[in-house]
Amino acid sequence: MNDRYAVIGRPINHTKSPLIHGLFAQATSQSLLYSAIEGDLAGFEAQVLRFRSEGGLGMNITAPFKLRAFELADQSSERAQLARAANALKFEDGQIVAENFDGIGLLRDIEENLAEPLANRRVLLLGAGGAVRGALLPFLQAGPRELVLANRDMAKALTLRNELDHPRLRISRYEELQGQAFDIVVNATSASLSGELPPLPDDVLGETRLAYELVYGKGLTPFLRMAQEQGVARLADGVGMLVEQAAEAFAWWRGVRPATRAVIDRLTIPLA
Repeated sequence: MNDRYAVIGRPINHTKSPLIHGLFAQATSQSLLYSAIEGDLAGFEAQVLRFRSEGGLGMNITAPFKLRAFELADQSSERAQLARAANALKFEDGQIVAENFDGIGLLRDIEENLAEPLANRRVLLLGAGGAVRGALLPFLQAGPRELVLANRDMAKALTLRNELDHPRLRISRYEELQGQAFDIVVNATSASLSGELPPLPDDVLGETRLAYELVYGKGLTPFLRMAQEQGVARLADGVGMLVEQAAEAFAWWRGVRPATRAVIDRLTIPLA
């Protein structure tokens, strides 16, 4: 009998997780069945517990349930604790264990797949939501010269800085970025989902080596188009992060980390 895993979210019909984990299982000769579950806003916790009681071994968690998954867990990693959110659960020894691989998946895509190490670089993160919460610890551990967090809501940004209290982490209003230069800029805001652009100064991307958009499969978002117009040499969307965080979860569950390049290539849509 195949070991059972699943992804749960609402809506869930867009998810690529069953395809990704199916390809991973095939490549690593693992016997597993991975399904997608439409989450119930009122009964999410009961769905997770039911899946576990029916023999499920682990779950990926997508919006809007990452915070609730973290709260449901009996144990959680440092990354999940900082993010206060879980994108993966493991059921073992009668316990629910929470992890957050979003940030490490993003870091691996940037440093390994795109060959842009963060060490001694100036890095700009746009936004202060769950994706940024997940990314802060892995990014700071990579040793940037400075990590600047810019957000409209300064109270949220201040909360993150105070929680982490790291000497290389700085927060900024968007207008304060005028005249500054960054090696790597990551758009982790929700602006691209609605076809909008974060309120960046006109010149902030002029010396950037890599502009990275967390939204994937949308071609040139307004943020990436702005980067292209300002002459940024490398543009990337979040498909690599999606695959890399899935590989981290797969390794956590199965004890073997699958290769990711072929899966990323299969899912990549040209930026045009």
